Amino acid sequence: MRVLIVKTSSLGDLIHTFPAINDAVAAQPGMEFHWLVEEAFVQVPGWHPAVSRVIPIGLRRWRSNWRAAWKKGLLGQFRSALQQDEYDLVIDAQGLLKSALPARMARGPVAGYDRHSLREPLASIFYRRRHRVPRDLHAIERIRRLFALALDYPLPDTPPEAGLQTARGEREKSLIFLHSTTWPSKHWPLPWWVELSRLADQAGYQVLFPWYEPEERLRAEQIISRANIGKLMPRMDLNGLKDQLERSAGVVGVDTGLAHLAAALNTPAVTLYGPTVEGLTGAVGSCQRNLVADFPCAPCLRRECDYCGESPVQPACFQTLPPELVWQALQAQMRLA
Repeated sequence: MRVLIVKTSSLGDLIHTFPAINDAVAAQPGMEFHWLVEEAFVQVPGWHPAVSRVIPIGLRRWRSNWRAAWKKGLLGQFRSALQQDEYDLVIDAQGLLKSALPARMARGPVAGYDRHSLREPLASIFYRRRHRVPRDLHAIERIRRLFALALDYPLPDTPPEAGLQTARGEREKSLIFLHSTTWPSKHWPLPWWVELSRLADQAGYQVLFPWYEPEERLRAEQIISRANIGKLMPRMDLNGLKDQLERSAGVVGVDTGLAHLAAALNTPAVTLYGPTVEGLTGAVGSCQRNLVADFPCAPCLRRECDYCGESPVQPACFQTLPPELVWQALQAQMRLA
């Protein structure tokens, strides 16, 4: 059986899909998966051994100038690539109009969430098969249920396993601090990173700071400069970051895609949640610990912190997750691993 998964972005959302693939392969051995994904994440689907073909889509690039993309023939090239194979089933695991439209273009019946299960209910009109899945479940559980319903196998009662291909050797005496994220309100305070770096150094660990965009590099350099500790990693693609996360002794991160990757790789990790809802999209893994801010307005689901009271740090909710607490949690995860 050949199935096309439509899940275009973001990194965390892609990681959330792997346990459902693992369930499906265990229930129906020999199943072959193709995956339609945003071109920036084209390396990610191939991390699972059941994914044999990855089809990139350039939605983020095209939407800035659809006319130019049309004139250059990029849309036609994409359609040809998408329709190269015929599918027994197409599963739109994203549930948005931007995913439902290309899913409908593929050669095969489309399954997805019903209108009551979607943030964009209109997307469901593009599906031949619609399945109801409660919206108050964790994203991983929602996708696992969708796959079980769409592919007609019993939902496993086992913990989610990503099943990623790994080449892990002996772990290095290093820690990775995932300091970057998209929302300003999700940034753990810079002074907290400085203090955590010193705690890690005192324990004999080298602290590594990844970056990709220039502003991420600047933030990492500020932490390293203030702490006089740490090493700036070279700019890496997602495969390189995955390899480094596998080798490291532990990870501390904010709510970002790479934190979900560390959890899926079963690297000892602590992820920090302030404005976002850990119960719906929190990192999940056998060596994962999530710390949630205990603050009156958290989780606020706001990109910018608008707390007006006195606070020793910003965003204010992170005053309840100081470096000493985070370091103790990471040490506990590393001991368990």
